[in-house]
Amino acid sequence: MYRFLLSRQWVILTLLGLVLIPVMIKLGFWQLHRHEHKVAQNQLIASSLAAGPVPVTELTAPGRNLPHHDMWRTVTATGTYDTAHEVVVRQRTAADEQSIGYYVLTPLVLGDGRGVLVNRGWISAGNDLTRFPDVPPAPKGKVTVTGRMMADETTAVSGIKDTKGLPARQIMLINSKELTPRMGRPLLGGYIEQTGPAPHGGKPELVPEPDHDSIGPHMAYAIQWWLFAAAVPVGWVVLVRRERRDRAEAAAAEAGADPDGEDAGADPAAVPASR
Repeated sequence: MYRFLLSRQWVILTLLGLVLIPVMIKLGFWQLHRHEHKVAQNQLIASSLAAGPVPVTELTAPGRNLPHHDMWRTVTATGTYDTAHEVVVRQRTAADEQSIGYYVLTPLVLGDGRGVLVNRGWISAGNDLTRFPDVPPAPKGKVTVTGRMMADETTAVSGIKDTKGLPARQIMLINSKELTPRMGRPLLGGYIEQTGPAPHGGKPELVPEPDHDSIGPHMAYAIQWWLFAAAVPVGWVVLVRRERRDRAEAAAAEAGADPDGEDAGADPAAVPASR
């Protein structure tokens, strides 16, 4: 009755289903883990932003990798801007998430001579990407900067390729270790994403606070993959039953009988009575 399951077509179909089920289940758990990571990160961002500001030197030091639990903490730093070593970071998006331009990265020299990188905000790239853009001037004299503490960027984490051979004073990644030689002074690990004071005339545009409310579609995707996995055996059973029915009907038609085994060519009412 079910010998057709041993045919090449059905063996391949069955094996394909057996492969798809664990793959879809695994993809579902992958999306679940992404959901859990997003929720945990949102909680970290919210708690970090809610914490009171601390001096930047309490969280970092030259050559130190910023711990993940210190990301987005509000810090303060007092010093003078070293505009001679100011650089711009290419291919960065404005608050509208559409316009591409530069981040303005200026070292702030602290009272002890060490420096900390400050992302002063976003500016338009302009038409000529081969020259250093017109950058709104940094405040002169001693200033106190407030901002979010951020870890050094790497290609592995950010996905941004660290392109070489760029025009002078242009970089792709904000990384204190790589920038220390060109700055001529020790730099604290990580950098400050400035939130205050507000720049004169609103330029550069301060980087907006990271989104920590949206959890994304990952949980919906996880459920979707698991439903797909459950649908595979159900679909296999439906196809098997349909194949069995079609084969039974075809066999009955060839034998001149209906699927219930009755003789379709013999009509008892049409047989004449014996004399």
